[in-house]
Amino acid sequence: MKRTTCLSIASALLLVLSTSLAQAATTIRMQVDGLVCAFCGSAIEKKLRSHAATDDVLVSLEHKVVALSLKDGQDIADDTLRSQITDAGYQVKKIERVSQSLDSLRAELKGKAHGGR
Repeated sequence: MKRTTCLSIASALLLVLSTSLAQAATTIRMQVDGLVCAFCGSAIEKKLRSHAATDDVLVSLEHKVVALSLKDGQDIADDTLRSQITDAGYQVKKIERVSQSLDSLRAELKGKAHGGR
């Protein structure tokens, strides 16, 4: 009985922890193929900004990265993002939620563009 109780408590703690981490991730980072010009970036940025949950958007043609920060307590489903970007003619390779801020991601990508890391 003690073992079952311990397993139940451990499972509950893991659930709470994973939920907290998911809520802390306020940036969605995507690897997108097909971005070749500023017009491509502008089209995707406009589409993503149309979501009420979107706070800010970053498009890096050089790194094939599209990222958006979310407003507190908001989210956009991966399927919705994938569909919108695919419908616009681009291929989504990866979608991930990260706790990194959009400003930090901008700085990271800028550093890579100027010979950093």
